[in-house]
Amino acid sequence: MTYPSTQLFIAGEWQDAADGRTLAVFNPSTGKEIGRVAHAGTKDLDRALEAAQKGFEVWRDMPAIERAKTMRRAAALMRERAGEIAAILTQENGKPLAEAKVEAMASADIIEWFADEGMRVYGRIVPSRNLAVRQLVVKDPVGPVAAFTPWNFPINQVVRKLSAALASGCSMLVKAPEETPASPAALIKAFADAGVPAGVVGLVYGNPAEISNYLIPHPIIRKVTFTGSTPVGKMLAALAGQHMKRVTMELGGHAPVIVCEDADIQLAVKAAGAAKFRNAGQVCISPTRFLVHSSVQKEFAETMAAYARGLKVGDGLTEGTTMGPLANPRRLTAMAEFTEDAVKQGAKLLVGGERIGDAGNFWQPTILNDVPLSAKVFNDEPFGPMAAIRAFDKIEDAITEANRLSFGLAGYAFTRSLKNAHILSQRVEVGMLWVNQPATPSAELPFGGIKDSGYGSEGGPEAMEAYLNTRAVSITNV
Repeated sequence: MTYPSTQLFIAGEWQDAADGRTLAVFNPSTGKEIGRVAHAGTKDLDRALEAAQKGFEVWRDMPAIERAKTMRRAAALMRERAGEIAAILTQENGKPLAEAKVEAMASADIIEWFADEGMRVYGRIVPSRNLAVRQLVVKDPVGPVAAFTPWNFPINQVVRKLSAALASGCSMLVKAPEETPASPAALIKAFADAGVPAGVVGLVYGNPAEISNYLIPHPIIRKVTFTGSTPVGKMLAALAGQHMKRVTMELGGHAPVIVCEDADIQLAVKAAGAAKFRNAGQVCISPTRFLVHSSVQKEFAETMAAYARGLKVGDGLTEGTTMGPLANPRRLTAMAEFTEDAVKQGAKLLVGGERIGDAGNFWQPTILNDVPLSAKVFNDEPFGPMAAIRAFDKIEDAITEANRLSFGLAGYAFTRSLKNAHILSQRVEVGMLWVNQPATPSAELPFGGIKDSGYGSEGGPEAMEAYLNTRAVSITNV
């Protein structure tokens, strides 16, 4: 399939940047340029902001049931177009076609769930101390929203934000990733074709720092939502704070996996392995620090290594591929540094640890055993196809290590013991914990972290609250 070049979407129209600038888009499987994406300037942003304000004023006053009908049409279009969109996503991101199609299809479920949830934004009547007074609590959309999204899940990360915002009655201006621009554009097109009024949804690309520094302080923007690294998130949150803008932050993770002595090892490897190598490990909730009871460490490490050897690495569009390339050359450099540092400090390299070929960004699935706590991979998020294993003797020690870092996004655990599951659910400091299963995020569950992994949710009813103002109204009968 031919890869499309991507334009900006402003005031209901697809258009080039005012000054004609574009950026190159590369296929990570080949390293070759496959298209261009429009590079927005200040004039484009001003028009997009004006459109977002006008769109908000229209969308805000539309009944929730009508907004839901429009969103459901967008969901239907995403399902119809999922195959075509998946092929585009694989070309720009590299993930296997099957994973790309799941991402495209899942977006429809997310849209539909939030469409329905928008009809359940309830206020309440509060009994008054004076019978002549009627006290109300009302919830209104906060206003136009600026969203900043990453390249690893270019549809999923936009649709979570966009669906919650639109269901709440807000408009949204999306700054999508320049590395993977065409798939989020396909999502925006589904909403446009579904009949979302002009300005309710906008899409821009360009210099991330310039765009964020312009949009966040702008008086039209009333809410900021960002998914990305913790250092960048802290800078954007600080900027938003200077202007009293509400913020949702879904930031980096370094997910611990606690494998207890009574764990089902085959289940643990199957579930954690699938999660580990999904999207070549370029997942914020990817399991990274494997803490395995010493009595089962050897069995787990050997089984995990066998799992890694069984993966078929290649172009995501090639049938049978189970792991695609890394998204960009920077990740290859990072993987080499993580591997070299771990081995130098005494870790055992069981499998992988090297680049594959010299074309594209392919890296071998990598398993490291007996990794010391001082190794970089046990302290910095690897964000790649690398699993680091070390042993523990007491579950309390595993929990201490799980909580040692400032990250608190996701965690995993495997045990047959209800007692272990109970203590893990109470003590592991993460926003999302999956026990005896792979990650199963869904629209109806909260999605977000604690500590340096951010705050706020991008799932469940909790996600809606970030896009709503809660106000008290008291009326006296006269």
